[in-house]
Amino acid sequence: MRFEHKGASPKIDASAVIAPTAVISGDVTIGADSQVLHGAIITAEGGPIVIGEHAIVMENAVVRSSAADPVTIGDHCLIGPQSSISGAVIADEVFIATGVRIFNGARIGRGSEVRINAVVHLRTRLPDNSVVPIGWIAVGDPAQLFSPDRHEEIWAVQRELDFPGYVFGLDRDTPDLMVQLTERYAAHLARHRDDQPAE
Repeated sequence: MRFEHKGASPKIDASAVIAPTAVISGDVTIGADSQVLHGAIITAEGGPIVIGEHAIVMENAVVRSSAADPVTIGDHCLIGPQSSISGAVIADEVFIATGVRIFNGARIGRGSEVRINAVVHLRTRLPDNSVVPIGWIAVGDPAQLFSPDRHEEIWAVQRELDFPGYVFGLDRDTPDLMVQLTERYAAHLARHRDDQPAE
């Protein structure tokens, strides 16, 4: 299904193939010969999403932009099943494996591989031809790679990247952080109330 969101409708090249159960919403551009498979959700939440040519977004992947962090996915990229990309820039010829999570402000260099269940955290930059191993976490600029058992080291870098401040504009030490965060985000998402099916 294709939806108009906030006056913007998806622009999809005639040669692209979009599964009937995929959802594409708002200011989304999909290039020539690209594929979006069943259950994928591509939603422009205030900022545009541009997917290049010969890109593949596989089953149940989620691609989401924000006003502060548009999404670009380059040519010849593969976005694996059940992966999630939020507000990131992905250069050409990048492999994003099954179950990968990529967060706002991240930049993935050309020819990189982010392997199964790996995480590229908020505002992290991977240079060209990087590899994030299976289940590992990339965090920081420049990126540091950590195995998942090194939580305290990850947190030491991650805390300074300030997820609630960067994404939601809220101080982590706010006493009712989750109350403010969920109310603010729910109000933002409620803008979908007026979405209309696009032709």
